[in-house]
Amino acid sequence: MGYALYEISRNGEKIQAGYGVEADCEEPACEARIDRGLGYLCGGEPGGDEYGCGGYFCGEHLYGVPPGEPGEGRCRRCGDF
Repeated sequence: MGYALYEISRNGEKIQAGYGVEADCEEPACEARIDRGLGYLCGGEPGGDEYGCGGYFCGEHLYGVPPGEPGEGRCRRCGDF
């Protein structure tokens, strides 16, 4: 499986994900253009997990994670920032 384009299930809906899929930041009122690659993912797994919602956020709206937890970032809601 490559990471440029794949399909995931998130909140009961199938969506395309991967660094080849252009998207907007999912923070309300943010219009930043991103992709749905792992670098923009909230949590550790596409589609969401116990660490994050599985949404995709720009660098301004994706924050760090506590040491030892998977993933590279959390959104404001999932990170309780």
